[in-house]
Amino acid sequence: MWTRHHKQRNTGRLIVPVVASAFLAYFGYHAFHGAYGINSKQRLEERVAILQAELDELIVEREALETRLVLINDGTIERDMLDEQARRALDLVRDDEVVIYLDR
Repeated sequence: MWTRHHKQRNTGRLIVPVVASAFLAYFGYHAFHGAYGINSKQRLEERVAILQAELDELIVEREALETRLVLINDGTIERDMLDEQARRALDLVRDDEVVIYLDR
């Protein structure tokens, strides 16, 4: 009776390490570059700094608008304020006046 002997292959031994290293590589990459990774903290801090600067500008602008609003809201409108707002809204100037617009 003849018996066949099969030669053992080494490929079966490599399947588990290859799959494990693929998982480690995948999760390692996303630990650094993923949405919740290490590099995302730096990007988040930069975004916070940009938004904080924008918030500071808006607070200054709001305070300026509130000071101008106080001139109108106290029950009486000052003539100079009314004249300035009307001229700006209608773009009207007398012949002997010079208008200088300031960017705000």
